[in-house]
Amino acid sequence: MVVDRHVLITLILISVLGVIAIPFGSPKFIGEAIVIELSFITLSVLIWKGYTKALYACIALALTVVVGNSTSPAHIHLMTTFSKPANALILIIGGYILQGTLIYTSLESIIRIRSKSLTQSNIT
Repeated sequence: MVVDRHVLITLILISVLGVIAIPFGSPKFIGEAIVIELSFITLSVLIWKGYTKALYACIALALTVVVGNSTSPAHIHLMTTFSKPANALILIIGGYILQGTLIYTSLESIIRIRSKSLTQSNIT
């Protein structure tokens, strides 16, 4: 049972883009990149299986990625100068647009699930 298809689709897009992006990144951070990608893949499986608590982890992980990208001088320089256009686009799309989409769709799912459970508890 899929809790929310939008969250699952966003997670899959993040995972695919991340796997494509790893070879373009810095070799000294390949271990960290793999761990983050495995986290997104794990969350995809949990969401696919219907675990609603994973929605909170999606928000936490997406916020961590956005904050990490925003506080990295190398990332800021890359995005402002487009010195490596492919890397900059991957960073902007994967590190901000898709992360923001993940936060939004996860919050939307949580609100929908909570309102549904409140409606059901008021009926009984």
